[in-house]
Amino acid sequence: MKSEGMSDASGVMTEEVPQAIGKRRQIRPRAERRQQLIDATIRCIAQHGLSKVTMQMVTSEAGLSVGIANLHFQSKDNLLRETLRFVAEEYHGGQIQIMEGAAITDLGERLDALLDFQLGRGVTQRQKMSVWFAYYGEAGARPVYQKIVSTVDRLAAQKLETLFEAIIAEAHYEGVDAKELATGYSALIDGLHLGLLVTPKELSKRRARAVARDFLRRAFPKHIH
Repeated sequence: MKSEGMSDASGVMTEEVPQAIGKRRQIRPRAERRQQLIDATIRCIAQHGLSKVTMQMVTSEAGLSVGIANLHFQSKDNLLRETLRFVAEEYHGGQIQIMEGAAITDLGERLDALLDFQLGRGVTQRQKMSVWFAYYGEAGARPVYQKIVSTVDRLAAQKLETLFEAIIAEAHYEGVDAKELATGYSALIDGLHLGLLVTPKELSKRRARAVARDFLRRAFPKHIH
């Protein structure tokens, strides 16, 4: 029997989830179900690869029915697209929040915080990195993926360039081009992420952090010691 959506006292859309006979029906917000399916998709991509993921695989991993998945995403393509959007916004959103500096006014400390985030435990989990690169590998052949990736990449690049411009102006660094530095640093971070995923025995997280920090120290010696 198909469950129907309803609103709780706060107006949040919920759905009734059948439980074992004799137990109360559990009511969960729709947003929670969507996230549950996205999280399951991430695990499936990491384990099986992007091309092998099916709705049945995802719903089995999530412990939900295919009907619930179709209610939220209508198709596997929509589910994969929204999973990419979540992964991209989670990573780049975290970077952008740091670079905009609402919580950290000191520019040197902001650089340190950015580096900590980019090469921290949350971002460098093998599962997340494998999913990110799986989508990147498909972006060239899938315009919808390319649009999502390029949009968030471009915004993050602009924020990084703005941060570097502020650092250059603050310390009066001469002969330093913010755009070129931002491009080089972003490429370095991408390369380190790939190295951590593909050759973890040759590149430790500590070494990756040291390499990135050395790049920033050479560029901004008055800010990174």
